[in-house]
Amino acid sequence: MFDQDRFIADTEIAARDGGQHAVRDVVSRAVADPVRLMAALGEPQRSGVTLLHASKHVTIINMIWGPHMTMMPHNHHMWAVIGLYSGREDNILWRTLPPDARWPIEAAGAANLMAGDARDLGADMIHSVTNPLGRLSGALHIYGGDYLHEPRESWDPETLQPGPFNLDVSRRLFADSNRV
Repeated sequence: MFDQDRFIADTEIAARDGGQHAVRDVVSRAVADPVRLMAALGEPQRSGVTLLHASKHVTIINMIWGPHMTMMPHNHHMWAVIGLYSGREDNILWRTLPPDARWPIEAAGAANLMAGDARDLGADMIHSVTNPLGRLSGALHIYGGDYLHEPRESWDPETLQPGPFNLDVSRRLFADSNRV
């Protein structure tokens, strides 16, 4: 059985002593058995964000993506590890362009995760997230620092213009996906 307290303790130790790759190992072990992990966390019922743990070293969030939900391009200003335990999460990876370019960012790659997968995101990564499925998808998102208090940016999905990350916009995306 997945032990949430043990997972949090192991993640804290890994973040302090081994950094991102050590945390990915902890997350990989947790999502290797998605059925047990989901049994411990509860089967996703609604899209949303549940904070499982926050410290100055690591923030752990249980992210439930709504059907066909897309989160605009954004950054974290810290490394992250994503572990899927239900459904699928598709990430578009973005890169910044020179100031004289037509757009400030452009798609530079993609990565898909399915239940049982874990993936690193670098501290300077910009990504957008889509749940391509017609059902909920569940993922553990672990950040290498105090994610809740780190200023970050997002890019408008239509114009790709940057601005400060707006938590209210993010909350509306999750709320709207529950109305579908």
